[in-house]
Amino acid sequence: MLSFAAPFAFLILPLPLLVWWYAPAHRETAQALRVPFFQSIAAAAGQTPSQGSLVRKRGRAQMTVAVLCWILAVVGVARPQVLGEPIVIEKAARDLVLAVDISGSMDARDMSDADGNPLQRLAAVKEVINDFIVERDGDRVALIVFGSNAYLQTPFTEDLESAAELMEQTQVGMAGPHTAMGDAIGLTLRTFEASEIEQKLLILLSDGADTNSQMSPLNATEIAANAGVKIFTIGVGDPDGSGDDRVDLDTLEAIAKRADGAFYVADDAQGLADIYAEIDRLNPRVVDTTTFQPRQEFGHLAFTAVALLGIAMMFGLMLSSVREARRG
Repeated sequence: MLSFAAPFAFLILPLPLLVWWYAPAHRETAQALRVPFFQSIAAAAGQTPSQGSLVRKRGRAQMTVAVLCWILAVVGVARPQVLGEPIVIEKAARDLVLAVDISGSMDARDMSDADGNPLQRLAAVKEVINDFIVERDGDRVALIVFGSNAYLQTPFTEDLESAAELMEQTQVGMAGPHTAMGDAIGLTLRTFEASEIEQKLLILLSDGADTNSQMSPLNATEIAANAGVKIFTIGVGDPDGSGDDRVDLDTLEAIAKRADGAFYVADDAQGLADIYAEIDRLNPRVVDTTTFQPRQEFGHLAFTAVALLGIAMMFGLMLSSVREARRG
């Protein structure tokens, strides 16, 4: 669709006509030589002298070119452009961190698959978390894994498939045998420091038995809550377990409560999937939308045409002058 970026430029289109009508004609006084026998010379030349100014006339071609050049110049100033179809650009409006426990206790096989077969805790998490990551279209996702220490596996990215692939490659014990849940929350806060997005969400999956943190999980949670980070916690495994396989539900529930989130318990893969669906319901997708309409400018073509017409008229006047000189 053709449009003009500066349509108000057309207001000056009648300006030359107004000047033509109302501005006084240019007058020029020239010196002359008085000849006593001028009348005799004029009679001998067959001319009849008269008094008055001389107004040079322009030919039709000159006037046509001049008018056309002015119109084209005004069109160029108005910036003609062709608008393309609007393009909608969606930008992430929420940053999401997934903190996954890969300590030795996550090797316990106290969960079950869809057929009721025993399933490793981490395997059950990966079975559904990858789909959850890929479906985060519109979010920026970061992945933290923790055991004896917490590590940033993937910084904030919109490349969700790569984040899911890195999660798939994670194995139990890669970060050490113990559980540093508080350090994982602390690393999440440092990860959010580079974020300028207002909505910040942490999903923490763990068996909940913190055994190696330099900062207690609850203290780290208080700092996170003050920073506006909402935390959802998911207890993975059998709540009735014992020893290192025990799921500390009280700590996970306290973390979620202090950080304005929610606490869930997952004892099978389907339960995890239901939890993610519930998190989606509580925190619907948020997207910043920007509409961009591509445009192609054509004003330079109008100015090019003015230049070409001006050059053509100049050459035309030169040729006319040469012909008149030859005739004379």
